[in-house]
Amino acid sequence: MKTDLQIAQEAVMEPIGKVAETLGIREDDLELYGKYKAKLSEEYLDSLKQRPDGKLILVTAINPTPAGEGKTTTSVGLGQAFGKLGKKAVVALREPSLGPCFGIKGGAAGGGYAQVVPMEELNLHFTGDFHAITSANNLLAALLDNHIQQGNELGIDSRQIVWKRCMDMNDRVLRNIVVGLGSKADGFVREDHFVITVASEIMAILCLAEDMKDLKEKLSRIIVAYNYDGKPVTAGDLQAVGAMAALLRDAMKPNLIQTLEHTPVLVHGGPFANIAHGCNSVRATRAALKMADYCITEAGFGADLGAEKFFDIKCRIADLKPDAAVLVATVRALKYNGGRKKEDLGQEDLDALGRGIENLEKHIENLHKYGVPVVVTLNSFVTDTQAEIDFVRNFCEERQCEFALSQVWAQGGEGGVELAEKVLETLETKKSAFRPLYGDDLSLEDKIRTVSREIYGAGSVSFSAAAKRQLRILTELGFGKLPVCMAKNQYSLSDDPKRLGRPRDFEMTVREVYVSAGAGFVVALTGDVMTMPGLSKKPSAFGIDVNDDGVITGLF
Repeated sequence: MKTDLQIAQEAVMEPIGKVAETLGIREDDLELYGKYKAKLSEEYLDSLKQRPDGKLILVTAINPTPAGEGKTTTSVGLGQAFGKLGKKAVVALREPSLGPCFGIKGGAAGGGYAQVVPMEELNLHFTGDFHAITSANNLLAALLDNHIQQGNELGIDSRQIVWKRCMDMNDRVLRNIVVGLGSKADGFVREDHFVITVASEIMAILCLAEDMKDLKEKLSRIIVAYNYDGKPVTAGDLQAVGAMAALLRDAMKPNLIQTLEHTPVLVHGGPFANIAHGCNSVRATRAALKMADYCITEAGFGADLGAEKFFDIKCRIADLKPDAAVLVATVRALKYNGGRKKEDLGQEDLDALGRGIENLEKHIENLHKYGVPVVVTLNSFVTDTQAEIDFVRNFCEERQCEFALSQVWAQGGEGGVELAEKVLETLETKKSAFRPLYGDDLSLEDKIRTVSREIYGAGSVSFSAAAKRQLRILTELGFGKLPVCMAKNQYSLSDDPKRLGRPRDFEMTVREVYVSAGAGFVVALTGDVMTMPGLSKKPSAFGIDVNDDGVITGLF
């Protein structure tokens, strides 16, 4: 059986200009990055504003497991299937992070015959967007420390510096460090921290900004520290905004590439959903809605994280109204949620499936709370039996939920036709009545409780003393009307990654709260979730190489 990388390397790609032509995009509207990648020009993006919007379809999933779910694979395959049916569709995805690429998660190009190409370039440096975000983040950190070194005119309290450096790599030793060691000229000695680039507020801002003016306004509001009077000090106060915006100028433009079947794909931005808001950029989603009749986008990890943040943060801030949601599951993942061991998932087990399907049931219920029509798709594996497929199909239909089998990994667009036809039927027969889960006027504490109880299924929420104090201060500073961004592990609906299936009436623990004032949301850290991941004992990096001809191997 061929690997994803072999399939991608054997693909015959179209020059990106030819892919763009299918959408009516002229060569002058593209900024080329080689033969197969391009950015959309600002002039072209401006020209789209008067066009009507197409239909917005969100692809989400059950909680991820080691068995795999295939959310990106389904997104790509669905886009290809729309093409098979003669429909004009654009897929809008997030950019992969180097951290999980060299860690354990892998890349974000899809899989099998439902992939985005060029796969290696997408999963590695791509067009340099993440490098620009990293540079802008660390420029702000450097300007902050330099301000203190040069006399500290703003009266910054070095014990209340909240801005962290970042790096697009999993590196646990950088979570807690000391900077400024050495002589007086080497800076003020203090504790510092790193987050992974996808958790940086700069990433969130880039993904939520409408244009350059909006980007600069958001950057200016970033809180980097507090002064001795407890008042916020911002990036604007440090005169950092212009230089940061200059670094981010090209990164603001969405990237255009293609699937194996030459379906256009916009890939732009990539915040993680377990520690950030988990959606590709507003600019890419808006462009896709104008460029085609159907925009297929995804949100990170399970629906409890990605979909919730897509609806409650991205759609709220950008005034987007999704028309349908596709919920991805696999028989293998459901049996894993039902207690079956990973090595035994290939065997039929309706009992384990019956226990594990509660996880799917909860996600269906959650999506219905937003008033969005739901189509469940079962991402097919060769080990699935007809009895297991029928079990899931009947389960969904009994809950007034549409169902379709997806075989896009093995068959590409042809294997997604059943799903595409079900999505089209749903769009035609069921009108979305989208609404966010909570209103702006609810207190921050009650917003956190609402998500925890309604989406996760928690029976109660406990706040650490530090979290309570931070909530009080943020409310007093005027941030009480912002939405909340929950930082939680992705493997469980609860804050304990080992509690699979559908945990009920558990206690959710919020240990820290801080504001991303530029991005426009308040982050609540739960459980043991880390904003700088570490590597496993045998990371994926061990298997990656490049041969004498320059061909990359071992990349999935």
